[in-house]
Amino acid sequence: QVQLVESGGGMVQPGGSLRLSCAASGSIFSVVGWFRQAPGNEREFVAQLSWSGDRTNYADSVKGRFTISRDNAKNTVYLQMNSLKPEDTAVYFCAAAVNANYKYWGQGTQVTVSS
Repeated sequence: QVQLVESGGGMVQPGGSLRLSCAASGSIFSVVGWFRQAPGNEREFVAQLSWSGDRTNYADSVKGRFTISRDNAKNTVYLQMNSLKPEDTAVYFCAAAVNANYKYWGQGTQVTVSS
């Protein structure tokens, strides 16, 4: 069975850094990504990465601050978040696609940026 498990969330102060991890199992994915959802807001795209090819895309709001990467041997995708802002506070989800659509989702990990 396909499974995605996020970890690494927590509370940090503005300007701090955090690295999220997503352990994937059960399939070979073509694209992996990160999304987030804050209370009262719609789910929004954060970053994505082609599993083979290292092509990346980022939301404008996180460009220059967040970096998505992966470890093929460990089948794990990461989201390095630097210069965190209060508006980055949200539940972060990892997702994966076998073809074109994101079909598999993790349960999410909470990131809170507050002083």
